[in-house]
Amino acid sequence: MDLYSFFNSSTSYRVRIALGIKQLDFNLLPVNIRVMEQKNADYVSKNPGASVPLLDDDGFQLGQSMAIIDYLDAKYPEPRLISADLEQRARVLEISNLISCDMHPLNNLRVLRYLVKDLEVSDEAKNTWYHHWLAEGFKSLEAMLERTQSGGFCVGDQVSLADCCLVPQVANATRMGCDVSVYPRIKAVYDHCNTLPAFQQAAPAVQPDFQK
Repeated sequence: MDLYSFFNSSTSYRVRIALGIKQLDFNLLPVNIRVMEQKNADYVSKNPGASVPLLDDDGFQLGQSMAIIDYLDAKYPEPRLISADLEQRARVLEISNLISCDMHPLNNLRVLRYLVKDLEVSDEAKNTWYHHWLAEGFKSLEAMLERTQSGGFCVGDQVSLADCCLVPQVANATRMGCDVSVYPRIKAVYDHCNTLPAFQQAAPAVQPDFQK
């Protein structure tokens, strides 16, 4: 099993966490999105989305982190990341989709690059954009975690897809200078998950392609 990944990509980070939770062996193949390697013709032939991550499971090639994690959960169901319980599954997906669909796309590297290079937005305005949409998402996420009565995990008493999404999003926010202490439930989940080996091994700073 091969994973094409970039160390600082939150979507790649999600999948690395999921692989670690399921204790699956994989080969990590770096794709440097800072220099647009994801646009190389050979890579696009494998992943038409021209993004990371990409999972190659014995010739079955799949892009998009949420699809990859769902595939892994179906093929390797223990431990489950998407609960079989109807209501708990819905809560996990609600939180995961808030992060992956509402928050992440608006502060994705290619969006920020387009704002600066194509629309000629200043760095100050770009950062204002980033912090605005992050705050909007985190306010909603904190309220969702209040509803699930989160503790160390977003939903229930075990790790789920929601945690795989939350930790990379918070890591990116922290890197961009956001104060997450104002969201106590989010911070509690983030801090607890980062005590677990799967999250520690998936962290950007320990990846072979890490760059400062």
